[in-house]
Amino acid sequence: MAKKIRGQREIEIRFGERLTPARQLVRSALTSGPGILWVNVFLLLPLLAVIAMGFLTRGSYGEIGLPLTFENYTRLAGFGAFGFDPLYPLVILRSLLLAAGTTLVCLLAGFPLAYFIVQLPPRAKQIALTLVVIPFWTNLLIRTYAWQILLGPESLAAKAASALGLAEAGRPLYPSLGAVYLGMLAAYLPFLVLPLYSSFEKLDWSIAEAAMDLGADAPRVLRHAILPQVLPGMIAGMILVFIPAVGQFVIPDLLGGARTVLLGNAIQQQFGASRDWPFGAAIAFVGMAVVMLGLSFYARTAGSDSEEALL
Repeated sequence: MAKKIRGQREIEIRFGERLTPARQLVRSALTSGPGILWVNVFLLLPLLAVIAMGFLTRGSYGEIGLPLTFENYTRLAGFGAFGFDPLYPLVILRSLLLAAGTTLVCLLAGFPLAYFIVQLPPRAKQIALTLVVIPFWTNLLIRTYAWQILLGPESLAAKAASALGLAEAGRPLYPSLGAVYLGMLAAYLPFLVLPLYSSFEKLDWSIAEAAMDLGADAPRVLRHAILPQVLPGMIAGMILVFIPAVGQFVIPDLLGGARTVLLGNAIQQQFGASRDWPFGAAIAFVGMAVVMLGLSFYARTAGSDSEEALL
């Protein structure tokens, strides 16, 4: 025992002599320094600049300067110089509802799809996963324009809807809310399918078999045996869909006809045509706060026990 302790002390002394505080600092700077510098320069500093800009004032000609003010945030909350204006609170609420609806639609479509892929043979499984991620190979804007063609007045979908009496003959199926959700589903479905597929791959089917042997019907097996096991992947996929859907504006603009202003549209307008960068920065900060709340919810839920999360 004494020899072992003496050997450990000799090792500590040797390593201590080799790695003095100065050498440790140099090694840390060489290994972690580039990554920390990259994050600070391209993420932290722009983020701090956006946050600070939200408290500045827009001049008469679009310039940015003092004094510091909370007017941008009070205006975003609906309290302006002319009383309460629900425009921007409705913009935030509308964006959250669109993101929540997109998440729900992707969950309803992605859950059975992930289950179906898991049941396939290995070779067919790889082909199915490739088909799921193929949309990522094309730019989102191009995919959205493609949906305009697929939903155009001469498309099969438009003719079928006209034959069923769901749409007027010779008219496209967009702009409409259904077209927006269809485009959002096609854009964000892979973000939910892949985490769910990973959870289904690790699922212990013996638990489901035991539940059926004990007399549980299909809904109870799904709730008590399958959902607790795939819940972490399901929550991860829902967060991955919800976060980018909150700031989405390309798909609602092209497939919804730009009839309603969303969070992304408002930011684009303030940094573009309106030239009100402080107010645009305030809107962007609120959007980032929503994203951080979503990530915090995911961290709390994923770290807890699955059965407790279901309850």
